[in-house]
Amino acid sequence: MTTFKIFNSLTNKKETFIPIDKNNVRIYACGPTVYNYAHIGNARMAVVFDTIVKFLKYKYSKVTYVSNITDIDDKIINKSIEEKMSCKEISDFFCNIYNQEMKELNVDKPDFQPKATEYVDSMIKKIEILEKEGSAYYSNKHLLFSVKDFPRYGILSKRNKEQQISGSRIEVADYKKNPEDFVLWKPSNKNEPGWNSPWGRGRPGWHTECFAMASDLLKTPFDIHGGGLDLKFPHHDNEIAQGCCFQNKKNDESSYAKYWMHNGFVTFNDKKMSKSLGNIILLKDYLKHFDGEVIRLSLLSSHYRSPLVWSEELILQSNKTLNKFYKILLQLKDTKLKDGEKQLPSEIKLCFFDDFNLSKVFAYLNSFIKEKSNSKSDKKIKAALLSVGSILGIFQKDPADWFKKQEKNQNVDIKEIEILLEKRSLARKQKEYILADEIRKKLFDLGVEVKDKSDSVAWNWINKK
Repeated sequence: MTTFKIFNSLTNKKETFIPIDKNNVRIYACGPTVYNYAHIGNARMAVVFDTIVKFLKYKYSKVTYVSNITDIDDKIINKSIEEKMSCKEISDFFCNIYNQEMKELNVDKPDFQPKATEYVDSMIKKIEILEKEGSAYYSNKHLLFSVKDFPRYGILSKRNKEQQISGSRIEVADYKKNPEDFVLWKPSNKNEPGWNSPWGRGRPGWHTECFAMASDLLKTPFDIHGGGLDLKFPHHDNEIAQGCCFQNKKNDESSYAKYWMHNGFVTFNDKKMSKSLGNIILLKDYLKHFDGEVIRLSLLSSHYRSPLVWSEELILQSNKTLNKFYKILLQLKDTKLKDGEKQLPSEIKLCFFDDFNLSKVFAYLNSFIKEKSNSKSDKKIKAALLSVGSILGIFQKDPADWFKKQEKNQNVDIKEIEILLEKRSLARKQKEYILADEIRKKLFDLGVEVKDKSDSVAWNWINKK
């Protein structure tokens, strides 16, 4: 029997996935901090783990998926001051938008989507136990986790002490006993949200939120903990430290979560997408021009552990790929399938079993559609497309409706853009720079930003906040 293998970030190797309880596979993935519109990086995490969960639900009888919402954070507080709105109004507004946009990407809502503010009492109780057991200490109105109490700290990120300190998000505070110690509870100012606690009015540290919510909703140990690669350190290292010390299992890092999975960064113009570089790409700007399935397929176009190079060429290619397969489904609209026939072909199932090797999945789909048409092969092709689509979150629309929407909302825009880009390229070659600038202005009016490189031209939708 073929085994199902995933890459475990904790051990840095592929391992056979053996659920703790095959009758209820439990998975947690860190969700967004809701103070702004979702960007492509947020979307990649959501799509990757939604796809993983869809496959787990295909394979196992029951899967419980939890992905949280951080609705209390310094960024949210700053946004509330800036917009003169309450933190709840800010977080509720952007949480609703996030869920609406994820729905457009065919991301199913998690079985549980807890908000941090709903679990503050639980966090306080868990922090009290950590303090009682000697894993936390009080200093300057803060309660901090003592990393020295967990000798295996950094087991996930594999960072040494110097790297842990240099990789911290903020400069080292003078009230810490050790530079790598992290905040479990901090004081709130009068104009900031806060809760009463044994350490005074304040709010929990970010790293405690997921530890509390995952422990409460899934119990420990649970099967899989996931998130973006940027969360490995310090967030996930800190979760493991709290989870193990809370259970007094300091020598068993898998006592909190058995497997860890991380999706790769999104890069743009050869650089990692980040707020500091000002190259954040908002999802909403792409949903204006492309169907959610096009964006979803783009986000799945490289292996989930690899970096994803975001470009307009990528999204246009994803659109062409979907058109190709939807055309086949349109041709097979009269081919009927029974429920038992909507199963993954064995060749494709093996690809999913190999740590979600989706490039091979599409290689097999391409080979299937080249088969000579007959009633048997037509059923095989349609079954393969629909079963794969149910896991990857694509091919979910009626093919006829798909092409109607393509014609109505997209083709004219893209065709016009490509014509203008070609005219501008020719103008630049002929050194007609005034004409080239005029075309650039036309493209800008269409919502397109042009970036000239030494040997090519890149373009993307303008990020309009």
